[in-house]
Order: sequence, then C-alpha cells, then structure tokens
Amino acid sequence: MIKFLDLQKINLKHQKEIEAKLLEVFRSGWYLLGENLKEFESNLAKYIGSNHAVGVANGLDALRLILRAYIEMGVMQRGDEIIVPANTYIASILAISDNGLVPVLVEPSLGNYNIDISKIEEKITSKTKGILIVHLYGQVVFSEVLKTLANNYQLKLIEDNAQSIGANWKGIKTGNLGDAAGFSFYPGKNLGALGDAGAITTNDENLAKTIRALANYGSNQKYVNIYQGLNSRLDEIQAAVLNVKLKYIDQENQRRREIAEMYISKIKNDKIILPELPNDPHEHVWHLFVIRTQEREKLQAYLTDKGVQTLIHYPIPPHKQEAYKEWNQLSYPITERIHEEVLSLPISPVLEDKEVNEVVEIVNSYD
Repeated sequence: MIKFLDLQKINLKHQKEIEAKLLEVFRSGWYLLGENLKEFESNLAKYIGSNHAVGVANGLDALRLILRAYIEMGVMQRGDEIIVPANTYIASILAISDNGLVPVLVEPSLGNYNIDISKIEEKITSKTKGILIVHLYGQVVFSEVLKTLANNYQLKLIEDNAQSIGANWKGIKTGNLGDAAGFSFYPGKNLGALGDAGAITTNDENLAKTIRALANYGSNQKYVNIYQGLNSRLDEIQAAVLNVKLKYIDQENQRRREIAEMYISKIKNDKIILPELPNDPHEHVWHLFVIRTQEREKLQAYLTDKGVQTLIHYPIPPHKQEAYKEWNQLSYPITERIHEEVLSLPISPVLEDKEVNEVVEIVNSYD
C-alpha cells in the first residue's frame, strides 16, 4: 500500500532532534508560555518576514482571533461582510460566522481552484470590511490587482495560510502578503506538529498585542482581563517540535515540488485533469496534489484496489453543508463541479521516486 501521507515516516526523519526536545521540555517543568514558544514565534516571524508571530492552539483559532481582534479594535463590527472563497475548507468560513460577521462567497478559477480575483470587486458593498484569501492546496493566490483592490476599498486582507507555508509571491512569503495571516500546524500539514497547533503573523503591532491578550483569556496581565477572551495557546511541546521541523520546511517543500513535476510530466490519461504548474515554482508548495475526473468514485475504488491510498479534499462544499443550511439552495457551479470531481494523490517529502512512478503507472493504466 502506498500511503496517502506517511506521518510516522515524516516525523521519524527528525526522531533524534524531536525526542531530545520533548525530553528537554518534560524535564523543564514549564509547559505553557515558555522559552520554546518565544523561540518558535521568533523563528516563524523571521522565516515569514513579518514583524510579529503569535502561537495559538490551532488554525481555526488563528483566523477567529484575527477577526475578533479587528472587532475589538473597532476596525470591524458584527454584521460586516468578509469576502471568502466558495471553494475552501469550511474552517475559513467558520472563523467569519463565529465572529458574527457575514461570509460573502466568491467562485474559484477552474484553472487553479483558488478564489477568482476578477470576481471579487462585484461582491464589495458598503458593509465589506475584509477579504479572506485561502492559498488552497499550497498555491499562492495573490496579484497587484488584489492588493490595489484592498487598498482602494480600505479592506483588510487576511490570509488563510494553513496549507501553504513556504510558498512565496515575487519573493514575499505567504503569511506576509496581507495584513494578517492564520497558520495551521495540524500533523498532516507541510509543517506539522504532533497535535493541534497554529499561529498568526502580522506587521501590525497593535493587532498582535490584541490577539495575544485575546488568546490568553483576554488578559495581558495575570488576573486582569481587558477582553472577554479565549484560551488558545500553543504549548511548549508543540512549539519545541515545530522549532525542529521549521528548519527543514524549504527542503521538504522542494521534494514536494519534484514529486508534483514528476506526476504532471508522466501522467498521461485523458480521463484525468492534472493541476497546472505555476510559472514560478516557488508559488506552490504542493500541500496536496489534486486531480479531477468525472468518475471519481470509480477511479478512487480502482486506485484503492491497486494499493494506492487517496483522499477527497473536499467532498461537500461549504454552502451545501447542513451547518449553513440557509445557503443550501444557492448555486456555485464551479465550486460544486470541483467538489464533485477532485481526488488527491499521495504526496509527501518521504514519498520515494519508485512509489511516484508506481502511482503514475497505475493511474495511466486506468480506463
């Protein structure tokens, strides 16, 4: 069986360093808000190129806290609109509605599955206060047009960077393209912890300070609460693991690019639509390698039978979920088509060439 993602193998690559760090944290007697977190926040900010990084409990909280901080700062208020891709993992949208803000869905481009920037302006109203872009599957979505649009309408540009750490646009890393960015370090991400973990990056000192307090019960001084906050903190164990793995992220992303290029150059099957290679390879870190086919269940069953594990990212679009039943009758045809046809092939820094070639051969023999 060729695993979709061999997490054990990925982490065992760094076994000695990780185990040494885990033991160090265990023996220290300090498990929250300690030196490992400070070190990781400093390393992450330096890597991304931002002035501030704040570790939080998970990727959803990262997005929730950015929006909540803007509300506390008076930049946004409940009932304001945030533009967001219709084609995304539901967390991007949950973060908006959780804050009493209104998600406004925009269709993706069928070429790269990311939000279609040309369709954003028509959705802007007097209530629009932000655009939440999602660098889906690991590919940057950004342009001068988007930047100008946000500036002209005085909108906050927030990045959901859960899938694309290490990607960059014209030398600027994702996580530093907008006003603030949320990261997920869920174990399966390109930079994965050993449990839930997340972070926020920004160049706005006031925003970072507000987020830091909100994530710590609304407090920036023990037992003094200035906000009705949350408990969302990145613990010392996860910070220590992430400090080890951050050193290898560029090397591991490069391996993902090599695998993607092998798939794209070698898979030749007219029943399968392959993703496009970006003009600049640095614009994609291939968190997922997503193909499309009209008979997805048939292809997935075939691949399973041949020993290739695949996943579907994602089978049901957010506007068709019961959680948003008020949207169930809405039509987003491009999004719906993507969700009906996508299938993710194995890709990871520990996938070997012989395994990639085996996947290629099996996919090519499908009819």
